[in-house]
Amino acid sequence: MDTPGLDEVVRTSEVVVHRGRYAYLKARQAGPGDHFLVARDADEVTVVTEERNVAATEHSESTQWFVLMEIRVSMPFVAKGFLARVTGLMADADLNVLVVSTYSKDYIMVREEGRDTAIAVLRQAEFPVSEA
Repeated sequence: MDTPGLDEVVRTSEVVVHRGRYAYLKARQAGPGDHFLVARDADEVTVVTEERNVAATEHSESTQWFVLMEIRVSMPFVAKGFLARVTGLMADADLNVLVVSTYSKDYIMVREEGRDTAIAVLRQAEFPVSEA
């Protein structure tokens, strides 16, 4: 069986732009709330959460506001350079992105003011894009 090319994986990987605004928080613990991501290492706890959870989450630093874009990768672990393509497109559009990967999905966080540009760039690259 032939491995699909990167362009085919792009055309068949839907991007869903989620509603809401997200913040990155440096915290001692996750605290209450339905957070998108909690990551712990030896130095800190990072919480990525929706705006509605920020006040209730004790934190020492925050960086706000981001848009969450979910990439439903059609063939996880197959297309070499998939994330490089996505992040390269964003860099070429002068956008910075933060990336989180799960088993079958990649998520990119784009600053709120870059939302429309990011969507346009992804559509131009032939990603199917929808809004949740």
